[in-house]
Amino acid sequence: MADDDSAPKVPEPTAPAPGHFLPGGAGEATNDSGTRPAHPPHRPPLGLGKARPVQNEVDPALKKAVPPRTEYSGTQYGAPPPAPLPGAPAVPLHGTRQPGGAPRVGWNSPSTRAASQFAAGHNEVKPSRRMSKPAIAGLGVLLLALLAGGGIASLKLADSYDSSVENPLSKPTVRQSDEPLPAPPQPTVTVTVQPVPDAVRVKENKLYTVGKVPSVNCTEPTIKPNSQSAILRYYQALLPCLNNAWAPLVRKAGYPFRAPKLTLLSKQTSSDCTGETSTAYYCGADESINMDWQLDLKNYKENALAGRTWMMDTLAHEYGHHVQFLTNISISSASREGWAKTPAAKQEESRRLELQATCLGAAFLGANKQSLDFAGAKLDMWEFQTQHSGDEYNPKKIRDHGSRKNQWSWAGPAFKSTNPASCNTYTAPAARVS
Repeated sequence: MADDDSAPKVPEPTAPAPGHFLPGGAGEATNDSGTRPAHPPHRPPLGLGKARPVQNEVDPALKKAVPPRTEYSGTQYGAPPPAPLPGAPAVPLHGTRQPGGAPRVGWNSPSTRAASQFAAGHNEVKPSRRMSKPAIAGLGVLLLALLAGGGIASLKLADSYDSSVENPLSKPTVRQSDEPLPAPPQPTVTVTVQPVPDAVRVKENKLYTVGKVPSVNCTEPTIKPNSQSAILRYYQALLPCLNNAWAPLVRKAGYPFRAPKLTLLSKQTSSDCTGETSTAYYCGADESINMDWQLDLKNYKENALAGRTWMMDTLAHEYGHHVQFLTNISISSASREGWAKTPAAKQEESRRLELQATCLGAAFLGANKQSLDFAGAKLDMWEFQTQHSGDEYNPKKIRDHGSRKNQWSWAGPAFKSTNPASCNTYTAPAARVS
């Protein structure tokens, strides 16, 4: 058919010029009015020319590309990294996050790396070679042989261990030249001892449970106390008798024993204790018994029997104060006296202490009455002196030692019982220590 010259001719397609599809270019779509639409319609994909088959060859430009540097080495295929990132926990975290630690990075959580985990190219992984059946069978036989040998070796090792336990090796010897190691320092243990209340110490002292005062078979010194030096020697000869009698009882009560010092009162005598110096007294500050030798000399010159009886009874009384000091009775009694609120209460506490010393002295005399010859006229003299000693004979009328009635009510029973348990004046009613 011949072409119709009257049909309009379609112009030949030409390649778009640069900027053809840019805004304002010749290829920009317009509406009928010649303006751009408010929302341009969706354009189909641009034509990319004719398709051509994919070749197995890799673009030479890609072979020269260097993969980005990552933390990992080796081939990357998107699987978990071969090891946790630096700073990640050694064991992968599951479920929870540890506060304050590194972010979750591990096998079961996405990586926090910013870099890519994929290389630009990779080599094809060749499949592993399969072992032949005979090789597999031979390997199995070899494995069974190794297991059997290991079991036999284990049994032999167990037998040798049992034998070494039943028949141990000889003890290791230490070379004589080796110096022994120094002993480790012992830890210092501080033990806090609870203080004993004063009332408990004076009322429940162990001295009341030690039993009777023993007889030490000491005799009265044959020294005539007719001078100061003779009086001193008389007391010095009698003092060991009291030490031997009271030492075991004080230790049995749980207290250390110390023998007291003995001095005679004089103008040159100095003592750490204060008070009257005209009568005998006991000083706990230096644990000394201080005797009034002038009064002793006067009494001896008036009546020798009365003077010697008075000296033995006075020394036994002052030694009773020493026993109170060693067993902490006197310190607790002084504390109770210091806390007393009235002068009458203070004097009552003093009487309990003094009457107990009289009682302890009488227990010693009663325990040694045979060796000291407290019988007949000497015993009568001692009873008379005790029954006529007390606060009634104090020129200042100070009621701090007890009445003559109570002096005998404590000394008389103790002389017979010879037991310190008879001398607990701190549990007695006020009438017995008046």
